[in-house]
Amino acid sequence: MKRLSKNAKIMLVVAAVFVVALICIYLFGARHFSTHFFPGTTINGIDCGGMTVSEVKSLLQERIGEYRLELLERGGATEEITGEQLGMEYVDDGGVEALLEQQDGGAWIFSVGGSKTYETSANFSYNQSVLEVVMDGLACFQEENITAPADAYINDNGTAYEIVPEVQGNTLNRDRTKQALIEAIESGTTALDLDAAGLYEAPSVLSTDEGLNAEVTQLNQMTSAQIIYDFADRQMTVNRDTIKGWLVKGEDGSYALDQNQVAEWVRNMAYETDTFGLEHEFKTSLGPTITLAGGGDYGWVIDRDATTAALVQAIQEGQNITTEPVYLYEGKDRSTNDIGDTYVEICITTQTMWCYKDGQLVVETPVVTGDHATGFDTPSGSVWAIDAKKADAQFTLFPVKVAFWLPFNGDCGIHDSTWRGEGEYGGQTYLTDGSHGCVNTPYDAASKIFDAVEIGDPVIVYYSTDQVVGPEPTQEVTMG
Repeated sequence: MKRLSKNAKIMLVVAAVFVVALICIYLFGARHFSTHFFPGTTINGIDCGGMTVSEVKSLLQERIGEYRLELLERGGATEEITGEQLGMEYVDDGGVEALLEQQDGGAWIFSVGGSKTYETSANFSYNQSVLEVVMDGLACFQEENITAPADAYINDNGTAYEIVPEVQGNTLNRDRTKQALIEAIESGTTALDLDAAGLYEAPSVLSTDEGLNAEVTQLNQMTSAQIIYDFADRQMTVNRDTIKGWLVKGEDGSYALDQNQVAEWVRNMAYETDTFGLEHEFKTSLGPTITLAGGGDYGWVIDRDATTAALVQAIQEGQNITTEPVYLYEGKDRSTNDIGDTYVEICITTQTMWCYKDGQLVVETPVVTGDHATGFDTPSGSVWAIDAKKADAQFTLFPVKVAFWLPFNGDCGIHDSTWRGEGEYGGQTYLTDGSHGCVNTPYDAASKIFDAVEIGDPVIVYYSTDQVVGPEPTQEVTMG
C-alpha cells in the first residue's frame, strides 16, 4: 500500500476541517434560525430579518404606539387621531410564533439573498369609550368651526325671483363619523377622507332641484306682467309688487292668482275712479266752485266682474300694456274732472245757460226752466248726460213740435221754444210761467248747442246760491 505524501496528508486534514466547519456553520445557522426570522422577512410591513419573536412583538407594539389616523376634512383642513390618545396596546395572539414555526430553520441556507413577506393579525386593544372624548376635542366638532347645511331656496331680489344655492356646510353626522372612525382604526387605516366617506350632513334641496326650478320659473312668469290703467291725469298700476301678493301656492306646488284679491283691487279702483251719480266739484261760469250733491246719470262706472276677468287674463299672459277698465257706463272725460271741456251748464237762479265746446264758450243765453209755482222745477244739483239728440221732435203729451231736442233726464231736456217771445226768457219768468220741467231755449241758441254737443255730453244744473246744490222737483217732470 502506497503511503500518502506529506502534502497529501495536509490537504486531507484541511478538507476535513473545512467540512467540519461547514457542518458547524450550518448547524449554528439552523439553531439560530429556529429562534430568529430569516433575513429579508417582512411582517405587516416591518423588516423582521434576524429578529426574534419578542423583538418582532416589540416592533409591533412600537408600530401600534405610533399609529396615526389622518382625517381629511372639507375645505382642505386636516387633523389626526393617535394611538396614544386611544390607549392602543398590542395584543399577543401567538401569530408571530406561528409564523416562526412555519419557518424551516434547517433551510436557512436557501433563504440567503431571498425575501419573504407575511401578514399576521396585529391584534390590539384600545379604549373605545375614549373615542367620544377624542372626537369632542377635534376642531371639526367645535361649534365655532361648524357651518350648518342649508337648503337652496327661492328669493325675491326685488326685480325677479331667483334660486339661492344650497350651502353644503361642514356639519358632520356624529354617529356616522364615529362608526367610520371605529372601522378605520380597527382596520389600521391611516387616512380617512370624511367627505368621500359621506359623513357630512347634506342639504335636502339643491339648486338643481326640478321642482324648485319649475317654481321659480312660474313665479317669474306670473309676475312679469304690468298693466297700467290710464285715467288721463292719473294712472293705477298692477305690477310685480302687486301681483306677488296675490299668488297662492297649491298643494301640488303650483301657483295661482287669488281671484278674491284681484277682485278686491278692482273694487278699490272703481271706488276711487267711478263718478256716475256721485258728487262733483264744478267751477261755474259765475265764478264760484260748487259741490253738486249727486244723483245724476253722468259719469263712469267700471264693470268690476269683466275688468277682473280681463286683468286675470292679462296677468296670466304676462302682458305689458296700458289700457282702460271695462265700463258699464262711460262719461266723456276720464280725468279727475270728468265733466271735461264740452258741456252744457244751466243756472236756475240766474236763468242762464252756457255751452262750452273744447273749453270755448259757444253759447250764453237766457232760458226758462221748470215752473216753480206748480212744482215742475227742472231737476238740479247734479250732472246728467245727454240721452238723445233729435231734430224735429214731436212731443207725445203736448201738441208741440221742436226743431232741437236734447233730453238729459227722462222727459226733461233742452229744446227750442218758438212760442215764447225774445223778452220772455230769463229773469223771474220760471217762478210762475215756467216750463213743465224742460229748459226752454231761444231758437238760435238751441241750434248752436244742438250742433256743439253729442250724446253723452254732460249737462250741469244748479242753483247758484247753494254751496251743495240739489233741490228735487216736487212733481214729476214732463216735457214742455
